[in-house]
Amino acid sequence: MTSSIAQSTRWLDATAQAELVTSGEVSAIELVDAAIERIEAFDEPLNSVVIRWFDDARANAAEVDRRRSNGDELPTFAGVPTLLKDLWAHSTGHPMTNGNQALRSEMPISDHDTTLVARFRDAGLITLGRTNSPELGSLPVTEPLAFGPTRNPWSTDHTPGGSSGGAAAAVAAGLVPVANASDGGGSIRIPAACCGLIGLKPSQGRITMGPERDESGLSVAFAVTRSMRDTAAMLEATCGPGVGDNVIAPAPERPYIDEVGADPGRLRVGLLARHPLGAELDPECARAAQAGAALLEGLGHDVSEAHPSVLEDASFSNRFMAIWATNMSLSIQKLGATLGRELTEDEVEPVNWTMGQFAQHMSATEFAGALAAINEYRRAMQSWWADGWDVLVTPTLSQRPVRIGEHDARPDDPMAGMKRAGEFVSFTPPFNTSGQPAISLPLHVSDDGLPVGVQLVAAYGREDLLIRVASQIEAAGAFLLPTGESMAPTVGA
Repeated sequence: MTSSIAQSTRWLDATAQAELVTSGEVSAIELVDAAIERIEAFDEPLNSVVIRWFDDARANAAEVDRRRSNGDELPTFAGVPTLLKDLWAHSTGHPMTNGNQALRSEMPISDHDTTLVARFRDAGLITLGRTNSPELGSLPVTEPLAFGPTRNPWSTDHTPGGSSGGAAAAVAAGLVPVANASDGGGSIRIPAACCGLIGLKPSQGRITMGPERDESGLSVAFAVTRSMRDTAAMLEATCGPGVGDNVIAPAPERPYIDEVGADPGRLRVGLLARHPLGAELDPECARAAQAGAALLEGLGHDVSEAHPSVLEDASFSNRFMAIWATNMSLSIQKLGATLGRELTEDEVEPVNWTMGQFAQHMSATEFAGALAAINEYRRAMQSWWADGWDVLVTPTLSQRPVRIGEHDARPDDPMAGMKRAGEFVSFTPPFNTSGQPAISLPLHVSDDGLPVGVQLVAAYGREDLLIRVASQIEAAGAFLLPTGESMAPTVGA
């Protein structure tokens, strides 16, 4: 049994927890200790928090309390506990493995922060450790050989999604109110959908990927949350370019927190509730998107069955995978550089090694062709919004959360997991390619009690519009966020 503070703060969002610290009702050290209690009490069946630095967290919380006692002005999320994803999120003095077995054996310590991690700290967030991630973030489930699978708090037989599955499981289980996540093909939105959370993928270039990574790639980094006010405040605290960024999204007209509750106006909304390539779509996922569209119509928006025709381009997958495989090859090299030697085949999971080898045999002309095709795809996609549409509604996923183990490699087919991923994930990768902001909202629970997300997509740079319309939906009472009672007894007790 956890303490009264651990119980009373478990389902509060980050904004509410910060208010407790700022008002003095609860100290930062009490808030952090409460989160540590919950991790120790509830995480064993989930396996979401795989690296922990609780002593450092307590020391940082004590510093927040000292500043408050001195009357210093506190940042937005002062004293709020959080977790970093174990993927490309350096934190000074702490280990990071990227879900790789060889790095887990060595536990290399970072000597710097990524810029986003530094902004988390500047916002007052206190990091307790790292959440599980598939090796190098390659799959839409979180089952690395290095740490074993993370399980969904709603049903521990099922995946929490990936690659930010550890982050989503921790937030959905009420261990922390927000957690760092990243998204190269859906890895914020997929686990948000699987765990019944809010998952905003920001626009390309909205948040710097510095100092090591590249804003012009497929990936962005941000967080998973439980409320739109947290989403907006987190975006406000972390957005903006860093030194040397090569893509910079247009600056917002006003603080993102001011968009929460703001009137979005009457929007022109398109609905895509079928698989654009004619493949099978889980009826629960279609039903969720249709219900989301009906909700928007009931809120006064104009809704039609319409979508960008480029989503029906069957060649997209090969273009995307050419870039994905190349990034994998580079990532394997970076892991080797961290260890000071090249990684061997038995130190990299089969699916990732196979993709890396494929990329090494790709010609420069083939890679340049893939980049050119993606540029064409991005312009074609964004033209739909330029033609007068405001929001596209789709299912977040093609299927409800799958069972643990369905994405495992097979001895005769190391790419089996990636092929299975193509069936599971259809609606998220296109918007990594186009660079547009997209958000998964918890609007549906399937007939077997699993969360099903609905994705809203806006024009490039229009996170403000997504926050307005999503907060309008939230105010209508449509979010089906986890509260414990809806989950497996071993997790929600």
